[in-house]
Amino acid sequence: MDTPITLITGTRKGIGRYLAEHYVRCGHRVVGCSRGDVDWSLDGYQHYVADVSDEQAARRIFTDVRKKYGRLDHLINNAGIGSMNHSLLTPLSTVNAVLNTNVVGTFLFCREAAKLMKTNAYGRIVNLTTVAVPLKLEGEAIYVASKAAVLSLTGVLARELAPFGITVNAVGPVAIETDLIRSVPKEKIDRLVSRQAIPRLGTAADVANVIDFYLLRTSGFITGQCLFLGGV
Repeated sequence: MDTPITLITGTRKGIGRYLAEHYVRCGHRVVGCSRGDVDWSLDGYQHYVADVSDEQAARRIFTDVRKKYGRLDHLINNAGIGSMNHSLLTPLSTVNAVLNTNVVGTFLFCREAAKLMKTNAYGRIVNLTTVAVPLKLEGEAIYVASKAAVLSLTGVLARELAPFGITVNAVGPVAIETDLIRSVPKEKIDRLVSRQAIPRLGTAADVANVIDFYLLRTSGFITGQCLFLGGV
């Protein structure tokens, strides 16, 4: 079997870096991107510096992948930014930044990946949303709205891309010890965790476990789904 080609966004740190390392260990050729360069290196990994909401930058990455590998098997849309502010205290610049990265970036990479995947009538796309969507988490209005959009996008793309042999699914992590939650007061995180059936912080390995399932060739009949972690 050919080496799987996997593209992951937001790989500089946190969940994205973990996923890049995880899939290299699994024998994939991993292509990653983030707005800054990485301070680590890994055999089997290639990094691009790009803002996921930049259409020309996205197209350049996929053009390179097409030239080098002739195909793309998996896309994991991990890149995301949050806004931990009450809606009355959220400036428009934050609104635009969150929507550009979380919604526009996810859409662009799904669109460009699907163009490449359909040439081989095969592909797996996994988008990251969050348990903050079903929990309607106060204090995160724009972040939650952006991730709700990702959830809706996942469902529609699943239908649009099914004829091309491409599945589109989502995973909704709970709070994970990354930069995204480091500035959030501990009492707020504790309240969030207490609303889960399994009251603990998540790990990047928990997220990878779900993505592993979605990426299986035998998961070809599973599309348009979202698995929220922690029993939310």
